[in-house]
Amino acid sequence: MVILVVVINTFISLILLYVAWQVWQLKQKLGCIADSLTAYESCTHATLHKAPENIYPSQQNIYNLRQRNQVLQMQIQQVQQIISLILLGRQIWQRYFRRLELIPGKTTLTK
Repeated sequence: MVILVVVINTFISLILLYVAWQVWQLKQKLGCIADSLTAYESCTHATLHKAPENIYPSQQNIYNLRQRNQVLQMQIQQVQQIISLILLGRQIWQRYFRRLELIPGKTTLTK
């Protein structure tokens, strides 16, 4: 009977030793993961700490480009309107002088 108790206690001890060894390995892995996360956090902090300083000038540049773009858009619109007026004037000019050429007895102005 004592031998059976010793065998069972030895078996339980081996199982607990195996569990302790697995827990120790898990602790080692978690330590490595924690170290990696700490390193990533410090790198991220260093990068993002400077982000506002880098974002502000970019925002200013974008604002300036938008302002210039608005001026250029207005100039493009004015040029388009001028071209439309020129084409309209050309069409009116051509219609007027074609009518004069089609009417018999009318001559174009000559010096």
